[in-house]
Amino acid sequence: MNRIEAQEIAERISSISHYVRFAGVINSNGTLAAYVRRADLKPLLNTKKTKNQFSHLAKQRGMTAQFNRQLGNVKFLWEERDKVQTISFALGKNTVWVSIDKNVIRSEVLRIIDNCLPIVKHYQ
Repeated sequence: MNRIEAQEIAERISSISHYVRFAGVINSNGTLAAYVRRADLKPLLNTKKTKNQFSHLAKQRGMTAQFNRQLGNVKFLWEERDKVQTISFALGKNTVWVSIDKNVIRSEVLRIIDNCLPIVKHYQ
């Protein structure tokens, strides 16, 4: 995937809802290829912790791939944390990572997921 496609994905996903805080594409090495962050927000993680989070996502993605043959491919993972909700989507060897405001009702998160899936599928 090239940088232009990665940026298109981040922009399309960030435009789905004003509750999206961050949308980014992380490559298999844990490097952020492209992203969009909502302008009015301060990041919850500093630069070092952000890099660690993305490295963790890349490692997690690589480890879960070993189960794909038996269980099928991962479509997305949704985490609810105390301060934010995150969704990660498998995109080949890359990961699309989206953070969403914490206090969003679940039906809105599901609407965001449902609108992200065709975008991710388009770029596979």
